[in-house]
Amino acid sequence: MLNHETKDKKARRIKCVVWDLDDTLWDGVLSEDLSVTLKQNVLEIIKTLDSRGILHSIASKNDERLATSCLKELGTWNYFVAPQINWNAKSESIRRIGVLLNIALDSIAFVDDQQFEQSEVSANLPEVLCISASLMDSLLSMPEMNPPATSEESRQRRGMYQTEIARKTAQEEFQGPTEEFLASLHMTLSIAPAQLCDLTRAEELTLRTNQLNTTGQIYDLQQLAQFSVSKSHFLYIIGLEDRFGDYGKIGLTLVERTLDKWCIKLLLMSCRVISSGIGTVVVRYLINQAHRSGVRLVAEFLPTDRNRIMYMTYRLMGFKELENRGQLLTLEVDVKQVQAYPEYVKIRATNITAISREEG
Repeated sequence: MLNHETKDKKARRIKCVVWDLDDTLWDGVLSEDLSVTLKQNVLEIIKTLDSRGILHSIASKNDERLATSCLKELGTWNYFVAPQINWNAKSESIRRIGVLLNIALDSIAFVDDQQFEQSEVSANLPEVLCISASLMDSLLSMPEMNPPATSEESRQRRGMYQTEIARKTAQEEFQGPTEEFLASLHMTLSIAPAQLCDLTRAEELTLRTNQLNTTGQIYDLQQLAQFSVSKSHFLYIIGLEDRFGDYGKIGLTLVERTLDKWCIKLLLMSCRVISSGIGTVVVRYLINQAHRSGVRLVAEFLPTDRNRIMYMTYRLMGFKELENRGQLLTLEVDVKQVQAYPEYVKIRATNITAISREEG
């Protein structure tokens, strides 16, 4: 049932389109004429991509106050996340957007009318997909802009990222240790069996998540549906909320179970929770559930060019390498000791039960 294709072998998926403004998003140059108008069809393109879960941002050499005012008047300002309107090189602005959104540069597309600006970005950020503004009408049909899975979470992604930026701003302004800031968020983590309504989001997570992903393996809807009812597997969906709002479904774990051993086949988390320590909390939960059920706990890890942080998460939690089959590592942790959860997060979870002799 396993599809061994990894993220590195998949077609490029764009997560954010970064727009130039003058003679790209709108007709005219703002510094020469304040009465600019949106390019034909551009708002429809933005709305359609937004509904697919693709973010929009701006990299424009312009007066920030004037450009922001103009975007608000045109009714487009709220569609843009982490806009960079300044006099910096476009590549510098795009790099900054990638950092603020915590997404890889090869998941960013840049639309500009000037060949010079496209060349500057390509020279400094070769991973970024540069697109001429003259090809704007083809954006919606590009494979990179058509994710294979679109969930309700996709349609809410822009708002979630805007909320995440508010969290980051609050953290930058917070005076005190990181643990105190995390406690101030009043986070509640939910871990529950994936239901039928969760499967589209679960598939989307396997397709989109690169950094916080232990194997990079992809499962389609049919496979996930089978795992959700399998007696020898647990498919758990992970959610998170705090005082700023609901993160949505931000993680997934697949555990294969036998009479005396559980194997974590997949553990992944959205990059939006990379600084919250939630990954280690979920691993603690799995360790405690294995301890409660009296079984061994092992985990598979398949290294990619982006997921070393997940290997370090396992090692931090006490996992040690057990065997190596090609690139696939198997790690094991001693489950004799109950793991304490950090005080800054409340856990709302369903207990995993051990497989019975009759089932085995």
